[in-house]
Amino acid sequence: MPGLRRSTRRIATLTACGALVAAAAGALGSPAVAAPTATDTTQSATAATATPTRVLFDNSKAETAGNADWIIGTGQPDPLTQDATPTVETDWTGAISAWGVALQKTGRYSLKTLPSGGTITYGTTAATDLQNFDTFVLPEPNIRLSASEKTAVMRFVQNGGGLFLVSDHTVADRNNDGWDALAIINDLMTDNGVDNTDPFGFSVDVLNIQTDNPRAISSSTEPVLNGAFGKVTGSIIRNGTTATLKPADNPSVKGLVYRTGYSGNTGAFFATSTFGSGRVAFWGDSSPIDDGTGQSGNTLYDGWNDPAGTDAALALNATDWLSEATGSGGGGGGGTCTAGQLLGNPGFESGDTVWTASSGVITNDTARPARTGSYKAWLSGYGTAHTDTLSQSVTIPAGCTTAALSFYTRIDTAETTTTTAYDKLKVEVLNSSGTVLSTLATYSNLNKSSGYVQRTFDLAAYAGQTVTLRFTGTEGSTLQTSFVIDDTSLTVG
Repeated sequence: MPGLRRSTRRIATLTACGALVAAAAGALGSPAVAAPTATDTTQSATAATATPTRVLFDNSKAETAGNADWIIGTGQPDPLTQDATPTVETDWTGAISAWGVALQKTGRYSLKTLPSGGTITYGTTAATDLQNFDTFVLPEPNIRLSASEKTAVMRFVQNGGGLFLVSDHTVADRNNDGWDALAIINDLMTDNGVDNTDPFGFSVDVLNIQTDNPRAISSSTEPVLNGAFGKVTGSIIRNGTTATLKPADNPSVKGLVYRTGYSGNTGAFFATSTFGSGRVAFWGDSSPIDDGTGQSGNTLYDGWNDPAGTDAALALNATDWLSEATGSGGGGGGGTCTAGQLLGNPGFESGDTVWTASSGVITNDTARPARTGSYKAWLSGYGTAHTDTLSQSVTIPAGCTTAALSFYTRIDTAETTTTTAYDKLKVEVLNSSGTVLSTLATYSNLNKSSGYVQRTFDLAAYAGQTVTLRFTGTEGSTLQTSFVIDDTSLTVG
């Protein structure tokens, strides 16, 4: 059988190493939203929705240190306590009050601020927990996020939230704690406990670009550039940085505004991406969001209205786009839910049933032991160019608020490299039409392990949907890597 042939070729190459480090890639996001035709740069369509879009602006990471004043108002957590019916930016006190007031005036938004001293959380009972919001804005953070905060942010986006990241130039360390905004954003994307392998498909460049007027790409359909708040033609840099795009890591990453003389994967001043069911926007400078007004004692600059850019339209259109991601950061839903485990033949002990698999994948071949019982799923391991798949469709009831996918992996390889991923195992969620909704993780020969390691993922965002869980093992032309999976489960409640 294929499994025996595979083991005969490769049993001598079985290797062991330390604990596996999980690697997850950004997912394909929801389709682009059709661009509205309104051109008012201060206010979108005024019709209020039954459920307003909920946006949380951060002020827990020293956003007012030094000359910065990146708050929508001094009324915190609720800016309406300063003025319940703002009409101009000075009705709320803060250097990004123009941003907040413009959203508030649409009647479609509910805005809050996470105050200084607060903690970023996801899945708690706190009123400012990210679970209660659709979009989270980090406007030039100056304090490194804690481990739990980084995990909270990533889970929020993965489950359908929108994340707006605003950076600044290198050494813009306003509170002198050794961390500037670009380092903090890069740290979030490389050490977060959810996906440390370039989940958004870009990295922030360590630069201080003193002045430039970046231009937008030519597009009449891109929603961020053609949204309800107006046409975006460009932006401004007044001491800022850019990003390097890495579409091989996340194919959804896209540069929308570029530094003069740059295009493609370098010099992206404004970029968007997706992760899981959520969306991400990146801006390389805080000068464009500065409206020139704020608390006394700060040196501010009116980049919001600088004629060299269309910064107001860019900020507001992007907020709209982020808030329209598939799913909701808060989750939830109607219907009923019976707690239990949903996958059929979860430990593969019934043999080649329930799951749809390539020939020989579900096997009791003893060359690679099962974690429990006799059967497991063994993908790849041939040492030749080869692709194996394993999948199962499952319906997650609409009333379920938790849905935890779990499985164990054992990875051994004959590859000796410590830097190149030649062979890969991709874990994806697809809808009933076969469209990839999320790439939960990508493991490779670099993730070899001496035993089985448990993997868990939150699929609560897919409550009310029938989805397909798919594992795909892809092997290069030489030297085997075996990806063995056992004891799967999808537990809801």
